[in-house]
Amino acid sequence: MLRILVVFGTRPEAIKMLPVVKALRERNTCSVGVVVTGQHREMLNQVFDVFGEKPDIDLNVMKPNQRLPELTGAIISQMSAVLEADRPDLVLVHGDTTTALATAMAALYSKVRIGHVEAGLRSFDLSQPWPEEFNRVTIDAIADYLFAPTTVAADNLGREYSRRGQIYVTGNTGIDALLHVSNRIDAEEMGASSPIEALDGIDPDRSLILVTGHRRENFGAGFEGICQGISRLAGRNDVQVVYPVHLNPNVRDVVQTRLGSHPNVHLVPPVPYVDMVRLMKKSKIILTDSGGIQEEGPALGRPVLVMRETTERPEALATGAVSLVGTDPDEIYNVASSLLDDEEYYQHRAKAVFPYGDGTASIKIAGIITESLSA
Repeated sequence: MLRILVVFGTRPEAIKMLPVVKALRERNTCSVGVVVTGQHREMLNQVFDVFGEKPDIDLNVMKPNQRLPELTGAIISQMSAVLEADRPDLVLVHGDTTTALATAMAALYSKVRIGHVEAGLRSFDLSQPWPEEFNRVTIDAIADYLFAPTTVAADNLGREYSRRGQIYVTGNTGIDALLHVSNRIDAEEMGASSPIEALDGIDPDRSLILVTGHRRENFGAGFEGICQGISRLAGRNDVQVVYPVHLNPNVRDVVQTRLGSHPNVHLVPPVPYVDMVRLMKKSKIILTDSGGIQEEGPALGRPVLVMRETTERPEALATGAVSLVGTDPDEIYNVASSLLDDEEYYQHRAKAVFPYGDGTASIKIAGIITESLSA
């Protein structure tokens, strides 16, 4: 039996990696261990419940006010110990988090093969997003298996002098998870109702604007601009804003101060993944600085306005479903208002498109891994 360790620490990683865990288990040719670092402690358990999984090892590395250097060092040290004891055939990491980078480094030091799911994304600016662009470039330089979600990502990898791994175009596993949950919601298999239905003051006749934001490069002036744009947008009498606020104080404190008293802005704690999918399906427009929502929104037919200066997901931009608006409040307001005021323009932007795959990426990845390692 092949031994594979799947390692992640945040909710987005869990959403995109648990379908891979499921697909690997179904191959019946490998033993799969799930290791979590606990970067998003409050949010991870919700995702495990959705997919009927639980972690085998929890490193529980997070501490109050922990800086990136301490977090990175702690994960490298603890993952090195896990790898020396377990000696897997392959370690799988996802994306661009500190967990993914530190785990890949620990695997390199332990001479364990590395698989990188969602490889090849590039903004070509190490400061945008920070430190994610550095993380993914570094992981891709040392990974043995590079699972690119699109041909654009594969082309990025093919141009890099430092690449040593084999490239595979698989689609994005996040679409696997999204379609699985969306179909179950439509079939009324997911139980609880959407959180917006329990919010006081929600008007079903107004368009719902869903907002998410957490990127480090937006801390400070960026979030001030974002809040100004949202406040102005919420001043329209035909919309309502729902904003699940990230727990990071650099986000939460600014958002609560700038938007907490606005009568048309509903600030809620982070919601479970299933309820986030419900919110996206009910929304008219999504404002975000998240990477994953840039993939999920187009698949659900929801226009996405990205509150960043650059994106590593140009495929979504090319479809017209996603636009960059940055953190300038006027740009946020003007682009969103264009979608709200021009129904023909909105319908053009709101068509469901699938630049990131058809929902079979996890099956493809599991097949590549088991067949390659068994050869």
